[in-house]
Amino acid sequence: MAEWGFLDAETGKILSFSYFFQIIKSKNYQNTHLCILSLQGMNKASILSNTEKFVRQRMMTAEGGHDWWHVFRVWKTARKIAEKENVDLFVVELAALLHDIADPKFHDGNEEIGPDTARVFLEGQRVEPEITDHVVNIIKNMSFKNSLGEVRFHSKEMDVVQDADRLDAIGAIGIARAFNYGGFKNRPLFDPDIKPSLFMTKEEYKQGTSPTVNHFYEKLLLLKDKMNTKTGKDLAQQRHVFMEQFLLQFFEEWGGNESFK
Repeated sequence: MAEWGFLDAETGKILSFSYFFQIIKSKNYQNTHLCILSLQGMNKASILSNTEKFVRQRMMTAEGGHDWWHVFRVWKTARKIAEKENVDLFVVELAALLHDIADPKFHDGNEEIGPDTARVFLEGQRVEPEITDHVVNIIKNMSFKNSLGEVRFHSKEMDVVQDADRLDAIGAIGIARAFNYGGFKNRPLFDPDIKPSLFMTKEEYKQGTSPTVNHFYEKLLLLKDKMNTKTGKDLAQQRHVFMEQFLLQFFEEWGGNESFK
């Protein structure tokens, strides 16, 4: 007979049926975020399923460029890249699913909330400590801003997830995400008097408030040459060209004479 429980999507903890009924009985359930799950076996498939439920629930109201669908795309792309790499697919999938569970830019720049949240969740899922540490280290070190400083961890699994995340930042999806976030932060589309900052430190990048078009020159157009895997490099090439074509059209429509070239 299968064992069942509930996943608290706020904490990542597994709750028993008895504890769940205590919550219902006390009527203290207005702010709970529970997903039903199977505890039987807790094999890799069930852990990944629980992780998907946890992340989907946590990110239901996230900003549109950094929401569940961003995670979903990164997850699927990471699996595609991993097919041609000698990596631990379980680690890749967990890191891809959890990589944006608490993005620092939506948490006052706090870079510990995401890794800490992922660790609590994985420990609650009874994931082996070595795998948990690996996933947490990927989350801590894979972002673009961290590449501007000292990178203290590296693995082939991080290469895969990092490529998948960066691919979602370029091409048509990348353009849409950039302007969505710019609108979310009420930033101008373009200001010819504000030039891109091309050699930023990590802290300068974190504090940046420049117009959205600047972001292409400060990050997005740089990603093609930062890909780690052959598959990542191949996929990035076409998306990079698409962004270049978009910018040419953007500046043509803006007035024909304005650009950063």
